[in-house]
Amino acid sequence: MSGTLELELMEVREGTRLRLRVKPGGRRNAVVGPHGGALKVTVAAAPERGKANLAVIELLARALDLPASAIEILSGETSPDKTVLVRLSPAEISARLAGRA
Repeated sequence: MSGTLELELMEVREGTRLRLRVKPGGRRNAVVGPHGGALKVTVAAAPERGKANLAVIELLARALDLPASAIEILSGETSPDKTVLVRLSPAEISARLAGRA
């Protein structure tokens, strides 16, 4: 990832809502970067029986240096457009993702 992060992060009581654009069945698991206010990620897992969703949670957990239990899919379980709850502040998410550049 390079440049500034232009993500729409919504602070809520439990942490931050983050929009994702997910491409399942990719070559590898990776955080690609901003995509229309969402964070684009690719995962190698196929979109079947929740495998891609689990891979997304594991990828975000590694990228943000959090336990997987600190990330929850709120909406879009069967869609490439998802909203997740991350138990961090928006500023901390931005800082941790920017550190991956």
